[in-house]
Amino acid sequence: MSQIVETLINLGLGKPAELKRATTPFQGTVLLGSGPNPGCMNALSLFCQQHGLAVAAPDNASGEISKTLEAAKIWAHGDDAPGEKLQALVFDGTGISTTAELSLAYEFFQPALKSVARSGRLLIVSRPHRDQSDPERAACQRALEGLARSLAKESGKKGITAQTLCVEDGAEENLTGPLTFLLSHKSAYVNAQVFRVSEATATSAAIDTQPLAGKTALVTGASRGIGAAIASTLARDGAKIIGLDVEPMRADLETLMQKLGGEALVADITADGTPGQLLELAKTKGGFDIVVHNAGITRDKTLANMPKHWWDMTLEINLGAALRINKALLEANAINEGGRIIGVSSMNGIAGQRGQSNYAASKAGVIGYVEQMAPQLKDRGITVNAVAPGFIETAMTAAIPTMTREVGRRLNSLSQGGQPEDVAETIAFFANPASQGITGNVIRVCGQSWLGA
Repeated sequence: MSQIVETLINLGLGKPAELKRATTPFQGTVLLGSGPNPGCMNALSLFCQQHGLAVAAPDNASGEISKTLEAAKIWAHGDDAPGEKLQALVFDGTGISTTAELSLAYEFFQPALKSVARSGRLLIVSRPHRDQSDPERAACQRALEGLARSLAKESGKKGITAQTLCVEDGAEENLTGPLTFLLSHKSAYVNAQVFRVSEATATSAAIDTQPLAGKTALVTGASRGIGAAIASTLARDGAKIIGLDVEPMRADLETLMQKLGGEALVADITADGTPGQLLELAKTKGGFDIVVHNAGITRDKTLANMPKHWWDMTLEINLGAALRINKALLEANAINEGGRIIGVSSMNGIAGQRGQSNYAASKAGVIGYVEQMAPQLKDRGITVNAVAPGFIETAMTAAIPTMTREVGRRLNSLSQGGQPEDVAETIAFFANPASQGITGNVIRVCGQSWLGA
């Protein structure tokens, strides 16, 4: 352990939990609970049954949780106590309509939190508060989001994450995709996020084994780091990868694509002819099913001292090129029905950053594009989403001075940096055919960063 880490521990920040990730099976008991008139309980119970998760649940909304745990032989109340631990607490709050009924959330979580295993999951299911006609009901549904974010901050030291699954009325059949991601270790570094599930044509596609089989995925900036992790994860899930990067990255790109059985494409995404080149390639492949815009750069300097070509270059690579490529592909129907467009934003696009006005503007632009395009593409069965990574351990962050790097790792509720695979797993979730109800979402992969939270 480095001296810097020891110093931070001595200052009371503690040693970060070792996060379980995708290779670790998610097994054990899920405690289910609800408020009155739950709208998603049947879907939640069915999911657990189909995925081999044991379920413990009180007889009714006001059932005593301690008795439910005892009946399930879960007596552990602390890391050192004997007995089985819970893998997840899932609360269906979709029927809560009064402030008094919010106490049911307290009565569900409070007795059970100390029985959750390390790297466990907390999940609250709600309705979109803006869709509610009654103001008290709207306030209660939004209150559940605040509860989830606070639980995430209280539980992060054990590697436990908490999320809100905000489900439109009528979208219950589209829960399988997000539940498969959230009730797994693939979501290890995603924390305190709101996943918004809308109505969409349901799919019966298998989601556990090779869900992307038969799909063609274009990944820009694919040669190294996060881009390489994205390409590798989509290939693991069965997609045929077209990896794109610039000439200086040719060797790394070709080596990776050979390993993945993919196709290397050396091109500059900002070149005038690149959208047309990609359109012709899409035609030969029968269209693209997944387009991931990962290519990006930083050119950091305060705006007062920034040369204009740094501003132009960053906006062009990180935003403008992706918009032109999407426009060309969409106008020619070269993204297939059921397709996925996925952008890579950044926490700095949400919170801003000193010395990164160009980068923050470009990454905020990705968010604006996703939110504006989602309803436009819905009728075509195409979803558009984005990830917003926080501190991810890459070659770029490895070059940061040691103390600055360690502090950066600690500025989130999990007290550590993420891995490229954490970003890649979230993108694979967006790409999954079972995520048809997920569109217009910007999911932070940041461990619940304290900046922009």
